[in-house]
Amino acid sequence: MWKEGIIMYDVYMKQNFPMKVALLWLVSDFPAYGMLSSWMTLGKLARPYCMKHTKSFRLAHANKRSWCDCHRQFLPMGHIFRRKKSAFYKNREEHSEPPPTLTGEQLWSRVSLLPKVRDHKGKVHDYGKSQHWTRCRIFW
Repeated sequence: MWKEGIIMYDVYMKQNFPMKVALLWLVSDFPAYGMLSSWMTLGKLARPYCMKHTKSFRLAHANKRSWCDCHRQFLPMGHIFRRKKSAFYKNREEHSEPPPTLTGEQLWSRVSLLPKVRDHKGKVHDYGKSQHWTRCRIFW
């Protein structure tokens, strides 16, 4: 929408014009983020930056998913919180690297094959296994 724009009608000037759009920022509301990006923010793969490398776990007595310990993998490798067993997820140290950061091209290659919003019928291929994209939004 930034390059070509969309033809819109200006009522005041009584003429068409190409409207160009840019998304400047998103609010930090996670459900709204999911609606704008078309990433399902529920379930095991709810965190879009982790994708299939999620470290979510199910709470034993609540039957719900938790990601309360996933943030430690983003700390520097020598950080003291990575070795702290008494806090976070009990009796566990964090030794793994953070999930790989996708480039714009890599992300587009995943999203571009999804059905557009108007063509969306049912779940997409590989949904729930390695990704949680539901469709290709207009922002892509």
